[in-house]
Amino acid sequence: MEWADGKTRCQWANPKNKTYLRYHDTEWGVPVHDDQKLFEMLILESFQAGLSWECVLNKRDAFRRAFDNFDLEKVCAYDEGRMAELAQDPGIIRNRLKIRAAVNNARIFRQIQQEYGTFSDYLWHWAGGKTVIEQGLAHSPLSDTISNDLKKRGMKFVGTTIIYAYLQAVGVINSHEAECFLRRPAHKGPV
Repeated sequence: MEWADGKTRCQWANPKNKTYLRYHDTEWGVPVHDDQKLFEMLILESFQAGLSWECVLNKRDAFRRAFDNFDLEKVCAYDEGRMAELAQDPGIIRNRLKIRAAVNNARIFRQIQQEYGTFSDYLWHWAGGKTVIEQGLAHSPLSDTISNDLKKRGMKFVGTTIIYAYLQAVGVINSHEAECFLRRPAHKGPV
């Protein structure tokens, strides 16, 4: 479908939500190698479980404020009191299990950084350092493998569907539809 600006976009992009549209046009599927951004997106994707991404995205600024702009060291230091405060914050999704998981996952994220040098190196090595192009999936052998590894390390809310959405969000997987102006040339990545 061609939009008023003459561009054709993925069908899921909501033309009535400027935040969501901007996300589609400037972030989704763009390769990310910055650990701070990779951390932010991992936490946000984990809060999506059972909800729509649009819901989480609409609350991103509140999440940034609540989670100290996703400063890894600060989130790793959150104690029970800080987690209880977050559970009372009306601007974010106040699921206590997800809040606890975010702090737990931050600590494991830091361990992975220590092991691989950066979380980016860890994440991108699974795809051979290249973006994988595929559409119409909710999970794949790649997301299955990464999800299993993260679970083995102790992360929570990192099932294969969440990880697949995360990989799409940070550009490890590019799933822009064939007609979308952001579709990239096909690259068959490792599976």
